[in-house]
Formats: sequence, structure tokens, C-alpha cells
Amino acid sequence: MSIITGRRAVLGIYAEAARRGWTLPCFCSENLTTTEAVLAAASRRGKDLGVPDAPIILALTCRYPHRTQAAFYTHTREWDVGLRLFMADLGVLAGPGGPYEELRVMVHLDHIQFDDDAELLKWDLGQFSSIMFDASSRPFAENMELTASFVRDRGSELVVEGACDEIVDATGAERGEPTSGARAQEYVERTGADLIVANLGTEHRASAKDLRYLGDEARRIKERIGTKVVLHGASSVPGDKIARLFDDGVCKVNLWTALERDTSPALLRDMVTNAAKVGGPGLASDLLSEGLLGPLSDAASKASLDYFTTTYRQSLVYREMTKIAAFYLDLWYR
Repeated sequence: MSIITGRRAVLGIYAEAARRGWTLPCFCSENLTTTEAVLAAASRRGKDLGVPDAPIILALTCRYPHRTQAAFYTHTREWDVGLRLFMADLGVLAGPGGPYEELRVMVHLDHIQFDDDAELLKWDLGQFSSIMFDASSRPFAENMELTASFVRDRGSELVVEGACDEIVDATGAERGEPTSGARAQEYVERTGADLIVANLGTEHRASAKDLRYLGDEARRIKERIGTKVVLHGASSVPGDKIARLFDDGVCKVNLWTALERDTSPALLRDMVTNAAKVGGPGLASDLLSEGLLGPLSDAASKASLDYFTTTYRQSLVYREMTKIAAFYLDLWYR
């Protein structure tokens, strides 16, 4: 099915997901390894369910100050180069003749800033499936005015997701208030956005114990606007707390942190265990004598091509990321 674009086609997939009771997962990526891992997990889950053309959303941010994923997609650190590479990778992997051509892949632009991403907003947006137009840093009235203007200008090209409230970085001192049903309703009515990102207690980039998913708040919003809520920050809460999101009015979940955070330990453990094969016996012995390695680490073997290459590291990360993506797909595609 390749890349799905066009407002009508994308909304059709959301409608189909609603009939199935599915919440659509949207995985952000900033490298080819993540992109392939998500596609592989989606393909396997779709085939397990008898839906080989299962929908999947892949996304990245561009000039979002908290994480410029398009820039990280390339060592040039140029966001536009990274975005084109991301699109090219998807075209090869999920386009005609690609290994994942059966999937219905949607491309989402996440946290696109109304000001810093002004150059991107002049592009042909019809090549993308949806966009999160993020003016949440501005006062609420101005946020709604900016979003409504964007919907009028570009809403016919793709599905527009608005940011009702700013969801802050939970690793800092700031905390955001949960989105109320009344606020969500006013935002939707005044902006015309198709979907809204609501603050439901799952702040970004966190695994803090005090963070939680506010399902009661989500259901109150659903009573006002229907199933139009997008959840961010799902990496910060246990999977069993967000397993029945569609029932709460959540039609889409954006997720990234878990993919990176939860693969690093596996890579570290494997490299420490095979230290000599990774860095050679000389370095391994030095690290052992410095107390940076323990007695169970291999400090005697010869360096091995199977362990010191980028392919070794990326293959391990790929396997772990595929497992993580599969975990969330199992939650939301039943």
C-alpha cells in the first residue's frame, strides 16, 4: 500500500481503526535503525492478526527545541537533509517493491513549531499524512488563533493535530496542568483541528514515579469532543496503565523515549560482557584494572569483527527496538 497521503485517505484509516477499537501508534524516529525496527514490528503484528496491510505511523520532529530529530537523522545536523533522508528511507522500505510495501505507512510531522519551523511550513505538505502544529508555547487564545489560521490555510492537504496545552519536560522543575474537557472542547471548536494533544499527566522524556496516565480526564474530554485525543509521553507510564486507550477516547499515541531509553541497557550489557571482542584485550585489561569492568567480563579474547563494527551495535539495538515496538503494538492492536 506504500505511503498513505491525502486527508481523506488518512481519516479513512482513523475511521477503520475506530471500528476495530484500535489506538494508532505513532513512533518517532531519528535514525534508520529505529525506522526499520518499527516497520518490522508492525509487519509481524499485522500478519499475526490477519491484517498484513496494518497501518503504522512513523514520525519525527524538525526544529522542536527539546529534540530536533530530523537533524539527528544525519550527521550534517541539517534538519532538511535529515527529513529528506527519512522520507527516502521510507520510500525504499515501504514503497513499491520494498520489504514492507504491504503496510499502510503514514508519515507524521511531530511538534512542528509555528515559528521555528516556518521554512518547513512552506513546503509541499501533501507528501505527509499529518502534522502536529505546535503553538502551545503561546497563551491559549493566541495558540487557538495561530492553529485556526493554519487549519484554514493547509488543512485541506493533510490531517492537522493541534496542541491544546504544552506538555513540559518532566526532567525539569516545571509541571503542566491536565487538560480539562471544557478547554479541549473550546480548542476544537475554535481551531477546527482534527485531533488534539491533551495533557493527561504523561509528561515528556520521563520515567518519574509521580507521572501517571489520567484516564478519568481523558474520558471527560471524550464526552465533549469524541475520540480525537492524542497522547504524548506514553514512555513515562507502565504499559498496563495504557492498554485500553481507545475506550478513553485516545485515537493515537506518540512514543519515542522508550525506544531509545530501553535499548541502551541491552547494548551496554552486551558490550561489557564481550569487552575484549569489542575493544581488544589491551583496552579490556586496562578497564578491568581500573575497576570499570568486573571479573565476569571477557578481557582476554581477541578483537572480533563480529563485535567492533557499527553493524554489531545497530543489530543489537534493532532487535531490542523491534521488541519494544511489538510490545506497544500488542497493547493497541488487538
